[in-house]
Amino acid sequence: MYNAFFGFRESPFNLSPDPAFLYRSSQHEEALANLIYGVQSRKGFIVLTGEVGTGKTTLLECLRDFLEAQRVEFAFIFNSKITTEQFFEMIAYDLNLQCSKPTKTEVLFQLNELLLQQAHHGRTTVLLVDEAHNLERDVLEEIRMLGNLETRQGKLIQVILAGQPELDRKLESPELRNLKQRIVLRCTLEPFEEADTAEYIKSRLEKAGMAEPNVFSPELIAEIHRRSQGIPRLINGICDNLLLTAFAMETRTCTFEMLDEVSRDMRLDWPGNRRVRGVRTRYPGGSLEETPSYGRVD
Repeated sequence: MYNAFFGFRESPFNLSPDPAFLYRSSQHEEALANLIYGVQSRKGFIVLTGEVGTGKTTLLECLRDFLEAQRVEFAFIFNSKITTEQFFEMIAYDLNLQCSKPTKTEVLFQLNELLLQQAHHGRTTVLLVDEAHNLERDVLEEIRMLGNLETRQGKLIQVILAGQPELDRKLESPELRNLKQRIVLRCTLEPFEEADTAEYIKSRLEKAGMAEPNVFSPELIAEIHRRSQGIPRLINGICDNLLLTAFAMETRTCTFEMLDEVSRDMRLDWPGNRRVRGVRTRYPGGSLEETPSYGRVD
């Protein structure tokens, strides 16, 4: 809606995990490098964890692009609320296994044949599981058993489990100690520091086509960081709403007043939050008017 107004080629703060907009912070570079290294070295099991919105799915999308460019076969499970039967069905579908019926036995036979063919040509195969913290223990046990498919040169299938910190806690349970022992690489994504938040916003504005990314002042960016707590997904949501508000008010500079309004609309809460005692309502013509509110003061 506001792209033409600001001169963007595309929306800079979409919530979709677009690899083209990946901000390569030091921790994201390290995590992606570890994922690629784990796959190429046939390490077997790799775990990627991070809080909601820290960029795990975007990293997986980058890894998918890499695997496609290298012609590496992979299956991607994005809906982890599945049964063991559905798990094998999804593997068969993604890897295009020629199964008469997608039963566990049939899928394992066909999968083993595919893995051996790939290994014969010097290639590996990868299983990517997003939102892995939602996996039931019986499904995790089936994933562990895939690690038994190996040769003397290494694992035939590389498994990457990505999820929220609950995944780490789940893997600590005694029932999953066998799986935990097989994990050879762990990567963790943390929220941004303030400097990274500023570079992240600047990077996305530039990639979207803004030559002079001065729509947010340094002071406003510092406050965006504080209210988003450095979570990339929240930063995107805040900045997108700020640009929309500025467009509605026909200004190319965002303000603290706009940030207060956006924070209320998004129901943001952050350490030291002192909620503003007023709800700003937009009227036709772009004007704003204060109306009473009884928000708490923390």
